[in-house]
Amino acid sequence: MRRIVLTGVVVAVIVAVAATVTLIVLRRGQPERPPSAAPSSTVEETGPPAIATSEGPFLAGPVGPPKQGSYLGAWVRPDHLTEPGRVAAMTAYEKELGRKMAIVNTYRRFDENFINDSDRAFTARGSTMMLSWAGGDTRLITMGRYDDLIRQRAKELKAFGHPVLLRYRWEMDRPNLRAQMWSGADYVAAWKYVRAIFNQEGATNASWVWCPTAEGFQGGYAADFYPGDDQVDWTCVDVYAGTKYGEIGALMRPFLEFCAKHPSKPVMIGEFGIARSWGTAQRAAWLRAASTTFKVNPQIRAVLYFESDPTDNKGPTNQYMLADDPGALDAFRTSLAQDAYYRPMAAKASK
Repeated sequence: MRRIVLTGVVVAVIVAVAATVTLIVLRRGQPERPPSAAPSSTVEETGPPAIATSEGPFLAGPVGPPKQGSYLGAWVRPDHLTEPGRVAAMTAYEKELGRKMAIVNTYRRFDENFINDSDRAFTARGSTMMLSWAGGDTRLITMGRYDDLIRQRAKELKAFGHPVLLRYRWEMDRPNLRAQMWSGADYVAAWKYVRAIFNQEGATNASWVWCPTAEGFQGGYAADFYPGDDQVDWTCVDVYAGTKYGEIGALMRPFLEFCAKHPSKPVMIGEFGIARSWGTAQRAAWLRAASTTFKVNPQIRAVLYFESDPTDNKGPTNQYMLADDPGALDAFRTSLAQDAYYRPMAAKASK
């Protein structure tokens, strides 16, 4: 995850703005610095690690994995953060790729309503929504401070009625979230507390997605936040080649080793991307290698691209959009979007 160390003043401003794009900036931005030295060639990585090789059976909740292959999805940042703008941005992206996304990712603050008109539009056409929900201070949650808010979100989800992927406080292992998360044990307690309220309210149409960072697994601390097989429906990771380049197989290896120890859980790549700074040829090679890595690890059953650039940081090491890089977009189109392996559509929404 490419991110920025924020001062208290900046955090206060971000909270005041209270917009989804601002939330994404908080997650995605990072101090701009020269990128690490680029690889000496653009040759695709060879021999990606085949580690997470479980093919089920999987216990995944209401949104189960495809029987074969992988779902393909994305977050696509709209030019204008409106309901029509969100639909227009995704529609234009899908037109470029020649297909619909099986999963549409979107972001919610802790205090923000879950279901909007655009979510209903995406669901009506056959896509499954993934709600990336920011969460709150873990200790305040378990103290009961937010019970009313959590119950309201649960009621909204139950009323929606369709199967949803709920990515609760993704990237909880980020160091700059430690003041809210406190510790792995606190996060696990909060996860269980929130999920119990959803169950009490009958909001059982959510598959719960646990999604740390690739860096957290590389550093050996992500697993401390795992709530347990009985609490998690999908295991997940966010992986990027941004300010620091890495072959995707190497970046994901520690996460894949974790997944191999939990073979009953389907795996999702909640966000992945390669920054503009690495150039079109290297981006294309990385994306082709990503597809190969996903395929040789059949426990991976959903992959979602992060089609977005931060709004407050235009440096190329933090820009992941492919739509304005024809060569990279073509590699994504041919290696993922038009590959039959990624053709399954997620479970059709039905009340």
